[in-house]
Amino acid sequence: KMSVPDYMQCAEDHQTLLVVVQPIGIVPEESFFRIYKRISAVSQVNVRDSQRVLYIRYRHHYPPENNEWGDFQTHRKVVGLITITDCSSAKEWPQTFEKFHLQKEMYGPTLYDSRLFVFGLQGEIAEQPRTDVAFYPSYDECETVEKRIEDFIESLFIVLESKRLDRATDKSGDKIPLLCVPFEKKDFVGLDTDSRHYKKRCQGRMRKHVGDLCLQAGMLQDSLVHYHMAVELLRSVNDFLWLGAALEGLCSASVIYHYPGGTGGKVGSRRAQGGSFSAETGNRHRPGAQEVLIDPGALTSNGINADTSAEIGRAKNCLSPEDIIDKYKEAISYYGKYKNAGVIELEACVKAVRVLAIQKRSMEASEFLQNAVYINLRQLSEEEKIQRYSILSELYERIGFHRKSAFFKRIAAMQCAAPSIPEPGWRACYKLLLETLPGYSLSLDPQDFSKGTHRGWAAVQMRLLHELVYASRRMGNPALCVRHLSFLLQTMLDFLSDQEKKDVTQSLESYTAKCPGTMEVITLPDGLKLPPVPFTKLPIVRSVKLLNLPTSLRPHKMKSLLGQNVSTKSPFIYSPIIAHSRGEERNKKIDFQWVQGDVCEVQLMVYNPMPFELRVENMGLLTTGVEFESLPAALSLPAESGLYPVTLVGVPQTTGQITVNGYHTSVFGVFSDCLLDNLPGVKTNGCAVEVIPALPRLQISTSLPRSAHTLQPSSGDEISTNVSVQLYNGETQQLIIKLENIGTEPLEKLEVTAKTVNTK
Repeated sequence: KMSVPDYMQCAEDHQTLLVVVQPIGIVPEESFFRIYKRISAVSQVNVRDSQRVLYIRYRHHYPPENNEWGDFQTHRKVVGLITITDCSSAKEWPQTFEKFHLQKEMYGPTLYDSRLFVFGLQGEIAEQPRTDVAFYPSYDECETVEKRIEDFIESLFIVLESKRLDRATDKSGDKIPLLCVPFEKKDFVGLDTDSRHYKKRCQGRMRKHVGDLCLQAGMLQDSLVHYHMAVELLRSVNDFLWLGAALEGLCSASVIYHYPGGTGGKVGSRRAQGGSFSAETGNRHRPGAQEVLIDPGALTSNGINADTSAEIGRAKNCLSPEDIIDKYKEAISYYGKYKNAGVIELEACVKAVRVLAIQKRSMEASEFLQNAVYINLRQLSEEEKIQRYSILSELYERIGFHRKSAFFKRIAAMQCAAPSIPEPGWRACYKLLLETLPGYSLSLDPQDFSKGTHRGWAAVQMRLLHELVYASRRMGNPALCVRHLSFLLQTMLDFLSDQEKKDVTQSLESYTAKCPGTMEVITLPDGLKLPPVPFTKLPIVRSVKLLNLPTSLRPHKMKSLLGQNVSTKSPFIYSPIIAHSRGEERNKKIDFQWVQGDVCEVQLMVYNPMPFELRVENMGLLTTGVEFESLPAALSLPAESGLYPVTLVGVPQTTGQITVNGYHTSVFGVFSDCLLDNLPGVKTNGCAVEVIPALPRLQISTSLPRSAHTLQPSSGDEISTNVSVQLYNGETQQLIIKLENIGTEPLEKLEVTAKTVNTK
């Protein structure tokens, strides 16, 4: 039974000739693929003097057991073999040539023609002209490779054309042989070969086969005619497997007619690397792929006429886009009757999905895919499972089923690290997991989660984030673990149970012990960037309030006691505060000033959402506009603390306008810069304040004892000190009033007056 499915198959592959390109002996991989790429560029060939085009499908690997299904569908048959070998001396030549013959035997009777490309051999042997061998001095000196391939395809065409004509002409009297698939051979032993039933079966299968050959030979209309006849014949004898193949042939020919651009599409273009999924399939319908003319004049000597089928005009036999899908369904239901035809059934499903994707019929496409998921093949290797799930995922993506696509991609990722693999591919696993994020409404940027409602299923998202952490750990990248765990804690906090909060923070602390979390962007080898994750919820800040200086430190405007203005250039004129992006609240004018060199305070109301005590190691202010020395605080907030005031302090070192932009913290070993712009629910009395130059500080003291009560309340504008003294009538007492500049700035001008108030 055919064991290896080709998930990249498309309907238009039915018109291709399969050519295998393989190395013989030891050929450096890079050199092989350089030549392979050049060979596979010759993928589309025009037949001279006719409208016909030949398409070639190149493979560097093809399982021989799949080749045995070549009679069933001729595009599965290896018709050309190109081998590439290194041969440096004439001594090695006989052995090399022998290996070439052995390689040919592997694909045996299906080959139409083969070629051997020898690199490195010069001298007598290399100068003998031969059709099946080409000699090149080195991998760099081989300009004629493409020309050789064109000649090779010409010889394939001649064989194909003669086979087609040979089978198509109904030689009455000759017995038509019965074509079989490998598992049928034993069933036909001892059948009555003279019965009408048997003859019809032979005819039907042969018609279908001729349809395949016509399609490959570029005669689309003829192939449709043959397929229709085959369907009639095979339906009448209930030959279901081959009836399915004839219907699929009809579908393929009709798809080629309706969708000349092909249905393969570049599945890989979504991926970062763009381009085609491999050199093999990428250039299938590449405009500008090298086109070669083949001269059918070489054929007329055999009495073969130049092709006239192009004039038949549009075939009435072509299926409509709707019919194509119905016939695919019917064909797949027939294939489903044979457990040995699993690969054929699976590939037919994939081809139908590609057609439906172009027709934008997603729901129907998903039914075909659902069917493909449940087709049982033999025990697949882990490698094949990864491939199978990745392709299913890409097909779901193409029909717009993003979550389903992510689901299968995640299974593929898990498969990369299956316990049965001797060396699990954690990098591949991690890369595939990252590709599933969009399907689960996840991104790597915490900003996407700060606005409004949560999108997607949190439970699934948390599971996926945990898997990313685990894969990062197995890759040996603790910085990645920390980043993904921080992301999980920050964005999923509302969905974590108390126990989960404890578990996540414990594992976070164990990672940050080795590698602290930072505010750096992490760039992965493939260029993907992981933005930093500041912990704006640990603790949650509800309000930020800039505090005025204590009364004794507030700056006072000088009023002249002698009537005239002291200074026209007062440094305390308010400048209007620069508008801030964060709406009204942020740009409120603050009606006090801070002073350079004095300790200034900002009060935050915070609370701890965690079910345990939260230790914030290092909390300080982030400011701009003025040089500011932040004096960090350490705090410990009780479990689910409710609102809790925290005062952060610092000293402005220069003057100007200072803006408090946010605060920084260190929690669980992760350093965060939390900007107020990114915190939606924070109340503030304004965030910008004027810092004025350092001022002299004047202190007044007297030689008298202080009074127990104030005589008159201070208006707040003045600093007052109240002293009391008891005098008898007529008594005089000396009083010393001391004015002292206790600041660091010199006091340049001082006015003093005294006045007595007679209240009694």
